[in-house]
Amino acid sequence: MNIMDFNVKKLAADAGTFLSRAVQFTEEKLGQAEKTELDAHLENLLSKAECTKIWTEKIMKQTEVLLQPNPNARIEEFVYEKLDRKAPSRVNNPELLGQYMIDAGTEFGPGTAYGNALIKCGETQKRIGTADRELIQTSALNFLTPLRNFIEGDYKTIAKERKLLQNKRLDLDAAKTRLKKAKTAEAKSSQLNSARPEGDNMSEQEVRITQSEFDRQAEITRLLLEGISSTHAHHLRCLNDFVEAQMTYYAQCYQYMLDLQKQLGSSFPSSYLCNNNHNAGTPVPSALPNVIGSSAMASTSGLVISSPNISDLKESSGSRKARVLYDYDAANSTELSLLADEVITVFSIIGMDSDWLMGERGNQKGKVPITYLELLN
Repeated sequence: MNIMDFNVKKLAADAGTFLSRAVQFTEEKLGQAEKTELDAHLENLLSKAECTKIWTEKIMKQTEVLLQPNPNARIEEFVYEKLDRKAPSRVNNPELLGQYMIDAGTEFGPGTAYGNALIKCGETQKRIGTADRELIQTSALNFLTPLRNFIEGDYKTIAKERKLLQNKRLDLDAAKTRLKKAKTAEAKSSQLNSARPEGDNMSEQEVRITQSEFDRQAEITRLLLEGISSTHAHHLRCLNDFVEAQMTYYAQCYQYMLDLQKQLGSSFPSSYLCNNNHNAGTPVPSALPNVIGSSAMASTSGLVISSPNISDLKESSGSRKARVLYDYDAANSTELSLLADEVITVFSIIGMDSDWLMGERGNQKGKVPITYLELLN
């Protein structure tokens, strides 16, 4: 037998098997043939694997959108990944905004209030951009990659073995159908006192073989599917890593903005107003019990707390003792740094901004924000 004859016979056998499966599948759908049902445990494992695959894909894709909102950038990164090449480094949005602010502040003049504030904001935005870049890298390595490996690796293997199990089941049911037909023919032959057809024995042997192959494939598939529980445990660890990366990122951003708020609090003149009609004089803590000030913000809720003592102090040339409510870092040499709970002497100077007083501690003097003070009787 030459190779050509072997290939033709194999092709014919494969075509016959495919046709037999197609006929069996169609008859099952039409309710014209019986179907061997999988055991309940295996069905549950298959359902769990399919559910895991669907939700893993959704979580993975949405995480990619969260980390990289630009769809074009995601496509570019995907292409480079498939080509096994490193994607070119690009400036992210916070870094780009930060650079624009720094350039604008430099153009307006670092010595001006607006220019100085723009430069400080720009530097903070660039720090946030760096933190954002680190979040993306950490999340891609510790969270997205394991999820993608499951979809493109483990689940593909499961799907392949599941397809083989489906084919083995179709072969088994087709063999059972042929055996059933052979037994029907045997019954007719017995009525005519004929010998048992030889095809009957062949059909029974075929059923035994296909049943053995089906059972073996069911066991292989079951062992693979039982690994889904381990996959869940692994993805749980990856999820914890992702949460920790986000916690680090948001903590960094909060600290950067807190530092920026302190820097800007002393550099914004009172003439600059926020869009929500709050005074933008100084950085204000979220809670201000017993805080003094003729027009001080109490919190982001917009509550305004005032004290009659401030107007009296500003109209007089005297001085008063005041307790410091919160730490304050001086933004420049004209201001005085403060420590919570210390007591300093404060007084007003004619023409001074309404949100500030002069503070004195020993031989140190400088401007202090009134929202950080409580006048003492």
